[in-house]
Amino acid sequence: MANKKNKKVELIAPAGSWECLNAAIKAGADSVYFGIEEMNMRARSAKNFSLSEINKIASLCHKNNVKCYLALNILLYDKDIGRMKKICDASKKAKIDAVIATDITAIEYARSIGLNVHISTQANVSNFEAVKFYSRYSDMVVLARELGLDEITSIIKRIEKEKVKGPSGELVKVEIFAHGALCVSIAGKCHMSLSTYNHSANRGDCLQPCRRSYRVIDEETGDELIIDNKFVMSPKDLCTIGFIDKILDSGVKALKIEGRGRSEDYVYTVVKAYGEAINSYYTRDYTKEKINEWTKQLESVFNRGFWHGGYYLGNKLGEWSGTFGSKATKKKEFVGLVQNYYPKKNVASVLMQSSGIKCSDELAITGPTTGIVNFSVNEMYVNDRKLEKSSKGDLITIKVPEKVRKNDRVYVLAGGRN
Repeated sequence: MANKKNKKVELIAPAGSWECLNAAIKAGADSVYFGIEEMNMRARSAKNFSLSEINKIASLCHKNNVKCYLALNILLYDKDIGRMKKICDASKKAKIDAVIATDITAIEYARSIGLNVHISTQANVSNFEAVKFYSRYSDMVVLARELGLDEITSIIKRIEKEKVKGPSGELVKVEIFAHGALCVSIAGKCHMSLSTYNHSANRGDCLQPCRRSYRVIDEETGDELIIDNKFVMSPKDLCTIGFIDKILDSGVKALKIEGRGRSEDYVYTVVKAYGEAINSYYTRDYTKEKINEWTKQLESVFNRGFWHGGYYLGNKLGEWSGTFGSKATKKKEFVGLVQNYYPKKNVASVLMQSSGIKCSDELAITGPTTGIVNFSVNEMYVNDRKLEKSSKGDLITIKVPEKVRKNDRVYVLAGGRN
């Protein structure tokens, strides 16, 4: 087993919005990664932030002892260079901890102004020599998702043996993805969206044609090939919760959660589960029972089904989603907006806008500052009259476990109803 005197592995969470950023911090993330407008690989699917918000992001993260990394990982055209430099300059000024980059132009410029760089998985770093090459620029290299744990372990051992150091003078750290969406293409370098719709995946504008269902038809006869699964290019999501011990034994120093296009409940649930799994490794109580419970929690939020193991355990890609969209066991249904919060009593007033709720329902309250608050309704009131069930249009008061804010959105978790 790995030397557990080493620094605890870093858990990196996705933040595609203020709600998700606050949810990640609340869930215990060590660091977050986010994008600015169109200059990142989730330009289409995530809300992203404006450049004017970068100081606020850095301030919030550092106030909570959380590192913040800016994803600047698209392939750059000449027209993008000025914008890239402006973002890097602002990142340096705001004290962003690092930018995640692929294009050598962004990497070179960031280093030239003293801005830390993490090498993105888009660089498809698959061997030790590539790590050594990028060490002149970076203290953290995100390895290609297609590597097995044996290959990852071998690379890390060579880094340690040959004392490969980054710009800081410390040994280069290895980061891998732990959970979330997988692309059918190697390292996500897919041209299908570009060739079909003129929307480039490598510039953050993927329309995800791979996630659709397809029919296989013989053009000569018109006969259709009967296949069990029409989603022949849509992989299940990666899930490593069941072998975190093996991953940490390899010497990996950072685990990244995919999902800047996902919602705040996804971010909170996934980060919390993996944080608990990592902690259990260090406290030596990483058990099958806990793995089963974490897996159940992960299944409750967005997922396309899970590929337990992925390439890390030497498996070939062949775990297909079999359906469009999410297989989450719980679905969020919007029901109303917070009107007020009364801190002395930990009570919120909520205007029911689309439907009512009943006692025992499981709720989620989300907002840009609140992040997410999950709880079950024990009792509710309308004009001091206790109710078992509310209706659309009611202004109810309910106990909440922590502070919420005016105009926070209230959801009932379908599948969480009793």
